[in-house]
Amino acid sequence: MIREDVPRHIAIIMDGNGRWAKRQGKPRLAGHKAGVAAVREAIGACVELEVDYLTIYSFSSENWSRPRDEVRGIMSLFVEVLAKEVRELNEQNVRVQIIGDMSAVPVKTRRAFNDCCASTAQNTGLTLVVALNYGGRGDIVAAVRRCMEDSVSGNMKPASLNQEAFAARLSTAGIPDPDLLIRTSGEQRLSNFLLWEAAYAELYFTDELWPDFSRESLLQALVEYQGRSRRYGGV
Repeated sequence: MIREDVPRHIAIIMDGNGRWAKRQGKPRLAGHKAGVAAVREAIGACVELEVDYLTIYSFSSENWSRPRDEVRGIMSLFVEVLAKEVRELNEQNVRVQIIGDMSAVPVKTRRAFNDCCASTAQNTGLTLVVALNYGGRGDIVAAVRRCMEDSVSGNMKPASLNQEAFAARLSTAGIPDPDLLIRTSGEQRLSNFLLWEAAYAELYFTDELWPDFSRESLLQALVEYQGRSRRYGGV
């Protein structure tokens, strides 16, 4: 693998925790717990390769429809994991950032994420972007609303609206678009993830379930990425 051709931003749809647990004869929450190790592996690999941004789809705006016990367990798991991992994140010089609507997230979980973001805010290495209660369509609608509000208030003229001005009103403002988007578990769709931002991302799908996704799995995705030609609509 050529280190010089490492993507600046990798995004991952971490799919398959529930199916992994089912194959193991365990409750779904056991799959989510097992998936934490895969997140740790991905972070470590990105730090080693000097990737600038890693965005993980941790909980979508549609995931609230899952069984109440599972959702409650996931929210508690976030609190538990953050408390254990924040020291390691600081040692790795990783900065944590959140995208998504935090207002609907339970107070304890919200506080844990806010504390983690504050604790890692001064780090200058990898930025770990956690998509929490996030949905691409909802984020686009919210950006449209901000554009309309700015237009009404006189802070923006409709004629000045372009792609850059619109992107600046998304929750991902300031974050470069993903170069490589990975989805595990064999599904081949975006599932409302980074719909605007992934316009020219290279898509990589693997049958591996997320808890089985290792450092070697990520490196394999990068090797394939490096073999592609990114033309952005050109020749």
